[in-house]
Amino acid sequence: MDSRGHIARLLLELEAELRARDLWSAHAPLPQALASTQPFCVDTLAFEQWLQFVFLPRVEALLAAGAPLPAGCAIAALGEVRFAGGGHATLIALLRAIDEAWCP
Repeated sequence: MDSRGHIARLLLELEAELRARDLWSAHAPLPQALASTQPFCVDTLAFEQWLQFVFLPRVEALLAAGAPLPAGCAIAALGEVRFAGGGHATLIALLRAIDEAWCP
């Protein structure tokens, strides 16, 4: 499997894990929250919301369009902070796997 296919599979796994952990929101945040200029929308969204409403859709759109991916991905570190001590080892491992697949 090529790296783009591998990343696409990991994104599906990430969504499934967020859903399984009840970290998937049924309602989109307000447009103002999505318009944040801060990295990861830290001032307006929880990290899991950023994953669901910003990261996943943007990366999926790039993959679907065959567009180049940004030079790097480093989401695991923030995930480690957000989900520390919460029994989210599988979620953190998925974030690490995405980082590693992105920049092998």
